[in-house]
Amino acid sequence: MTLQHFMNEAISPWMRQDGPDSDIVLSSRIRLARNFSDYVFPIVADAQELDDIRNYFQAYAHKSFQEYEDFEFISIRDLTAIEKRVLVEKHLISPLLVKNATSAAALISKNEQVSVMINEEDHLRVQLYYPGLQLTKALEKAFEFDDWLEENINYAFDETKGYLTSCPTNVGTGMRASVMMHLPALALTKQLNRMIPAINQLGLVVRGIYGEGSEALGNLFQISNQITLGKSEQDIIEDLQSVVQQLIEHERVARNRLMEQSRYTLEDRIFRSYGVLKHSRIMESKEAANRLSNVRLGIDLGLIENISRTILNELVVLTQPGFLQHYAQRTLTAEERDFMRASLIRERLALESNK
Repeated sequence: MTLQHFMNEAISPWMRQDGPDSDIVLSSRIRLARNFSDYVFPIVADAQELDDIRNYFQAYAHKSFQEYEDFEFISIRDLTAIEKRVLVEKHLISPLLVKNATSAAALISKNEQVSVMINEEDHLRVQLYYPGLQLTKALEKAFEFDDWLEENINYAFDETKGYLTSCPTNVGTGMRASVMMHLPALALTKQLNRMIPAINQLGLVVRGIYGEGSEALGNLFQISNQITLGKSEQDIIEDLQSVVQQLIEHERVARNRLMEQSRYTLEDRIFRSYGVLKHSRIMESKEAANRLSNVRLGIDLGLIENISRTILNELVVLTQPGFLQHYAQRTLTAEERDFMRASLIRERLALESNK
């Protein structure tokens, strides 16, 4: 397995699987922040200390843990700008890891379900994904993987405070649990804007597709916990699960209401987007994301047949700037990206229709 294994497919293997409520919930993620007890945190560490951490994890290359086979060690400083961008677009690494490129690295499992970011804000950040709403299962697997790593690592841990991290907002469990949701009906009916303040008051936050500071492209929203101290991991998961299930219910009600009260308008919106995607020659990224969201909604409502719902997951990544340039094997201007984005969407939809 090489870097190209992760670069050549827009959609990770685990994302092709359905999970509970996968018509609305694309994925569940658990991220654990951990640090070595005998090294200072990355934000103040010197180059030698960071290299020691990096070199330690290089020994995990090609190891396997349960169903997560053949971890690949990727040195961020050895990647091109386009390669870095593609890995960020696939959520395998974070934008912050790219900024720490000199000492940063990542361990990524063959099925891309587990990745370990090394020398990001903390010495290691483990993230594990599951399709659909599977927070409890994801947490169990993340704990097992964390225990496997801890067999040979002494974590920075305080009996009172919990896991110690570079940022005080992560102290305690060191855990961020998040769910990626497709909420087009709540966005279309303007209900989501009214719900977000109430969600924030519960210690949760609503962000865009790439987390903090990112835009909610294609009506994709990431719901995650803000509180890590004073609650157990199970309590955090239960709180998040409760809110997500309420959002699922509200989204389904909003979809049904749109079908009952504004069916012709909704169908026109969906099929107009489908037609534009099938025939456009130029497509900006925001327009592509919004029209793909409409098509995904049409698929979930049974209005568009013979197209997999995973097409949204795939094309949202495939049409991002990094992946377009990787596909072209060169740096593209904005105009060239818009042209190639439209071309790839047309080709992908044509392939799906011919199945």
